[in-house]
Amino acid sequence: MRLTKFTDYSVRVLLYAATHTDRLVTIEATADANRISRAHVKKVVLMLIQQGFLRGQRGRSGGFMLAMPPEEINLGELLRHTEPDFRLVECLGPENGCQLTPYCRLPPLLVTALTAFIKVFDEHTLADAINGKITL
Repeated sequence: MRLTKFTDYSVRVLLYAATHTDRLVTIEATADANRISRAHVKKVVLMLIQQGFLRGQRGRSGGFMLAMPPEEINLGELLRHTEPDFRLVECLGPENGCQLTPYCRLPPLLVTALTAFIKVFDEHTLADAINGKITL
């Protein structure tokens, strides 16, 4: 399983905002700090604002900040908003053309593994990622 760059960038944007709570942060500063293009950061920030993770302020002195405390930002919820789909293999999707599907017993195993993967993120918040309180 590999998370998309969009999810990676979303986590980076939230972490950056969480470590600069004393002020609004800008797309430019976030892009520079993370070595990500401004266009990518802008796209991520807009989605995070739409989904309620960030609060934005337009204008010359504008920027963005967390819309809630880091303890309230669930990482599993974030993944559900940023990942386009969790189909690990073709047979888990609607366009299944695999000829082995009637005989294969792998899909339930993959669904179980994916559920466990997401459950780990459901048990943690952005604050855990900042404070290093991730337990396994």
